[in-house]
Amino acid sequence: MKLSIIVPIYNEEKTILKILERIDAVDLGDIEKETVLIDDFSTDSTRDILKSLENRYRVFYQEKNQGKGAALRRGFKEATGDIFLIQDADLEYSPGEYPKLLEPILSGRADVVYGSRFIGGGSHRVLYFWHLLGNKFLTLLSNMFTNLTLTDMETCYKVFVKKVIETIGPTLQSNRFGFEPEITAKIAKNKFRIYEVGISYSGRTYEEGKKINWKDAISALWCIIKFNFFD
Repeated sequence: MKLSIIVPIYNEEKTILKILERIDAVDLGDIEKETVLIDDFSTDSTRDILKSLENRYRVFYQEKNQGKGAALRRGFKEATGDIFLIQDADLEYSPGEYPKLLEPILSGRADVVYGSRFIGGGSHRVLYFWHLLGNKFLTLLSNMFTNLTLTDMETCYKVFVKKVIETIGPTLQSNRFGFEPEITAKIAKNKFRIYEVGISYSGRTYEEGKKINWKDAISALWCIIKFNFFD
């Protein structure tokens, strides 16, 4: 059994080595780990750092900046595992959660697992009220159209068995953060078994490098409508 950890990266020179150290530290027993790094045309020193790591990880470079969704499509294409897990490079999500995220799949109950920041007893940094409200609104709207009961549609932590990506991957279109509502809609349409588990969350501020903004929320709203009704 092999786990492909797909890491989309854009201008994360301050965090990339730390997140890789935390990924490497996770013990998954007999499960082999493959870390697939996709640099989305970073303009800081991230690319230089990644070039020094090519002998340790599978590293790929986008020819131009396209967004998280496009980087993930590339990652899905290059990954060779039996299970695919999405990991952001910004230290907001802890790789220590991997065993919890994988359990519903390894036990044969789930095809897809979402790590929810809004259930369970994990610690959470207290930050932006309007981000929380926007996330809950988008998740609620997505649930209305998909008939799912997710609590955190926008979470980074999404885990898929290979057949999910083989089915949905070739149809993915969103280049930026519209990836989240798009893949959620397609999971629902294909009736894959989806579970949620509670995770901890250490959100960062815009000063610390947070990238998502109100424009992405508007785009996500359109993507919810588009991929549930017109795709």
